[in-house]
Amino acid sequence: MPSTPRSLVLKATCGAEAPERLNQALTVAATALASGYAVSLWLTGEAAWLAVPGRADKIVLDQAAPIADLLAAVLDGGTVTVCGQCAARRGLLPGDLLAGATVRGAAAYVEEVMAQGTQALVY
Repeated sequence: MPSTPRSLVLKATCGAEAPERLNQALTVAATALASGYAVSLWLTGEAAWLAVPGRADKIVLDQAAPIADLLAAVLDGGTVTVCGQCAARRGLLPGDLLAGATVRGAAAYVEEVMAQGTQALVY
C-alpha cells in the first residue's frame, strides 16, 4: 500500500493492432491497483473497442496475462472510461459498453490528470 495517497490515470490509445502495447498498459493499471493505488483507465482510439463485451477476449498475446482478465481487474477495482469522441466515431453508445465503463469527454480527462497527487501515463 502506498504511504501517500496517489492515483494513476492511464490512457490506452491502441487496440488489437498493437496488442503488446495494449497489454503493457493494462498490466500497469492492474499492478497499480494491486499495489493500492487508485486507477483510472481511459480507452481512446482503437482501445475504445475494449469496452464492448467480448472484444477483449479476441486479443491474444503470447506469454502475457489475458487482456480480458486485466480489463476485468481494472473494472472491478478502478474506473474505465471511453473517450466520448472516440465512442461517437465508432458508433458506440453507453448501453453498448461493459458494465462499469462510462463515456466522458476531454474536460473530464484534463480534470483527472491535473489533480494533485496524480500520475498520468499514455500507452
